[in-house]
Amino acid sequence: MTHFTDLGLLSPLLKALAEEGYDRPTPIQAKAIPFILQGRDIVGAAQTGTGKTAAFSLPLLQKLTENPIKTGPRAIRALILAPTRELASQIEEAIRVYGRHLKITSTTAFGGVPIGRQRRALLNGLDVLVATPGRLLDLVDSRDIDMSKVEFLVLDEADRMLDLGFIHALKRISGLLPKERQSLFFSATMPPPIRELAGRFLKKDPAEVAVAPVATAAETVDQKVIMVRADRKPALLAQVLAEPGLDRVIVFTRTKHGADRVVRQMAGVGIASAAIHGNKSQNQREKALEEFRDGTTPVLIATDIAARGIDVDGVNLVVNYELPNVPETYVHRIGRTGRAGAAGRAVAFCASDEAPYLRDIERLMRKKIFQEQEPVGLTVLAAGRAAPEFQDPRRPDNRGGRGNTGGGNREGGRGGRPAPGPQGSGRRPDRDERPRTDGPREERPARTERPRADVVRSDAPWAERPRQERSQQDRPQGSRPYSDRGTQRHTQTDPQASRRQVDSPVSFGRLVEMIGTDAKAAGLDQPHAQRPAQRRPR
Repeated sequence: MTHFTDLGLLSPLLKALAEEGYDRPTPIQAKAIPFILQGRDIVGAAQTGTGKTAAFSLPLLQKLTENPIKTGPRAIRALILAPTRELASQIEEAIRVYGRHLKITSTTAFGGVPIGRQRRALLNGLDVLVATPGRLLDLVDSRDIDMSKVEFLVLDEADRMLDLGFIHALKRISGLLPKERQSLFFSATMPPPIRELAGRFLKKDPAEVAVAPVATAAETVDQKVIMVRADRKPALLAQVLAEPGLDRVIVFTRTKHGADRVVRQMAGVGIASAAIHGNKSQNQREKALEEFRDGTTPVLIATDIAARGIDVDGVNLVVNYELPNVPETYVHRIGRTGRAGAAGRAVAFCASDEAPYLRDIERLMRKKIFQEQEPVGLTVLAAGRAAPEFQDPRRPDNRGGRGNTGGGNREGGRGGRPAPGPQGSGRRPDRDERPRTDGPREERPARTERPRADVVRSDAPWAERPRQERSQQDRPQGSRPYSDRGTQRHTQTDPQASRRQVDSPVSFGRLVEMIGTDAKAAGLDQPHAQRPAQRRPR
């Protein structure tokens, strides 16, 4: 049996491995590390959970240490590309753990967080940068990174990068790197597009390393499929999660809104869970993962953004709440359990419209998955309604605890909040929760009219009525005064005349009388031909 001491690793690396409790390498590590130490390019095909991160990070750290070079401003020596933020963070954490006794500098660069801190970390140069393609190109465009001195390039989960649409970004990045470099290419699957991409990055007679047949699931994972109606999936999930002995469970959905809906439904039956998907901020995602790791939130509801790179020990069960429409994704999902040789379970819920997805998965894996029918007595579980028979036995108080989102697409509620629903939550009830009258229209109770204040009617002119009897509806439309205040200022047309004050409002009748008097004095009440000559318009 091979040991890490047989691979020619430096003593600081062996010391760090011993501190982590690692003595024997996994098959991918035993095969890849010698080739990388020899300076050869690598194309590795291995399923998730086989130890690929240590397979490339250990020899990478050794080669950087054996050939110490001071990096210039904004320059990096090793570039590791990952498809997701979570995987990038995990890889950089492994670099720090394995290189704790070495003088190696590293950082991450990915979206969803301010770019300023990443720019400052690159100012003096770095040994290792773990980045996602999009944020890396942002740093390139802003001239905050110099990639002309890259000695090592690692592409991890290359097939996932193609699924996420990074192909054009990867092609541009390949043109920015120096030709003389060592490239390490890892992927769980090796379809023709992946091999074509590998040919673009790998220049030196690459060594091929494969430790398992392509697109096969770990043999230590016990799989089964439960055929169930779509509307009964929430109740079935609540029943599965209530099983004793489950420490950590990951539930996969196809959509972000579906993940949030499952969180609300589980909160209604007293099961603490948290959602992680692309609509969550980076802080929310890191908080959910941290609470999942420490056991505060035992159930993580995730989309395929978390299907790779989430290396959490002790995941007992993976539930495919909705089968993926890409069969390879199923392999990556169930790879979250049964890691490093440990036993794990994977349960998939399959509705009638998902049967074609199941056939594609079995065709890819070249095996039939054990099927069983839904349990007898399942009922439709509405969101936000508690079902006493499915209360979580792990929580005697039957409260959601930390990690409950409380509803909607927002995350981060306090622990112990009441389950979302029509009573006491402030949330508008769903359409099927609102009271409805199904009788004929003529038999329904009449609508209650809102009482209106009595309107005082008077025959007197509006302006001459007492103020308390004035009504806006009765005000003349063409003669509203500018103000109802007691004092108004009027400027006469004659510039030599002094201003006068009116101590009371002018009524409509009085205003007409005043206009008529002024018109008579000016001769404007006569026909045009009889007006004084000096008043005729020119």
